[in-house]
Amino acid sequence: MEVDGERLERGRLLVLKPGVPVSFKGPARLIVFGGEPLGARYLWWNFVSSSKARIEQAKEDWKAGRFGGVPGDPEFIPLPPARQPRVDYP
Repeated sequence: MEVDGERLERGRLLVLKPGVPVSFKGPARLIVFGGEPLGARYLWWNFVSSSKARIEQAKEDWKAGRFGGVPGDPEFIPLPPARQPRVDYP
């Protein structure tokens, strides 16, 4: 597939600029996401949130077993040692 004359390989993510028209050429399957930017995200282990408080709640929920398990998989992975959440995508 080509986008504005640039060949794109399968599985590549393309981020388009707002308000700039583009043209697609060739057979393709597209998934299009749109909307306003979500703002800052905090990441800690497997938890992502826009709220530091929600990350802390998720840690407590995980420790207390309030997350559902994977059916047929009895393994429980404990939380890693404490770290501060970091900001991604400011």
